[in-house]
Amino acid sequence: MTVFEAINTAFATAGTGGFGVYNDSIARFSPYVKYVVSVFMLLFSLSFSSYYFLIKKKFKLAFTDEIKTFILIVAAAVAIITVNTAGMFPSVGKAFENVLFTVSSIISTTGFSTVDFEHWPELSRTILVTLMFIGACAGSTGGGMKVSRLIILFKGMGKELENMIHPKQIKKVTMDGSQVPHEVVRSVNVFIVCFLLVFSISMGILAFDEYDLITNFTAVAATINNIGPGLSKVGPSCNFAFFSWYSKITLIFDMIAGRLELYPMLLLFTPATWKK
Repeated sequence: MTVFEAINTAFATAGTGGFGVYNDSIARFSPYVKYVVSVFMLLFSLSFSSYYFLIKKKFKLAFTDEIKTFILIVAAAVAIITVNTAGMFPSVGKAFENVLFTVSSIISTTGFSTVDFEHWPELSRTILVTLMFIGACAGSTGGGMKVSRLIILFKGMGKELENMIHPKQIKKVTMDGSQVPHEVVRSVNVFIVCFLLVFSISMGILAFDEYDLITNFTAVAATINNIGPGLSKVGPSCNFAFFSWYSKITLIFDMIAGRLELYPMLLLFTPATWKK
């Protein structure tokens, strides 16, 4: 890379922004560059508080349940997709190189690309769409729902199911050995409801353009989670130019709302916000 290319790529990686210097994103660069960008996309997906604890040599506090879950998700996704797409590349090593990059790009919500994953098998594409919603860790530069929210959501769901079986049982939601306050669990539940509400309304508006469901679904998923590329007509080799003006305004709202964690944008439509 030239100095200009390196500086721009470094900023786009650190901020999980994803804009490449060239139209083919990172595809033209060497495997070394792809591995370096892959690693740093993942590093910027982790909570920055963990780096503080690493500097302070408090290793137990650095490796939280969220980070362990994040690493497990990335490893599982890379392994499954590599096996699923191995026949589409000259070698397993080349498949691993591109799969690692793509998984890192999607789950970190950076949006760089080296291959057109629109042509990958359905299993691989389904996993990538799932990673779009999972996103990075809380306290990182990445977007998405955040791994910590999903952990709390599933643990809360497990608690409620157990309480249905054993009504007198007292069970708490915990993370990293500590109890998660009820207010935090409630906040996560409200966030998920708001997310699904905004997602559904956006899908309804885009439906007026009469494009296929995969295009509309992944367009909203890619914008509200700040990913960049989606699938079908909004795949990594395409763009969003063909949408109507009202669909573009909807997707603009989704991008800003997703970046601001939904609440600030939704408050603009709350009457109480405008009252003295």
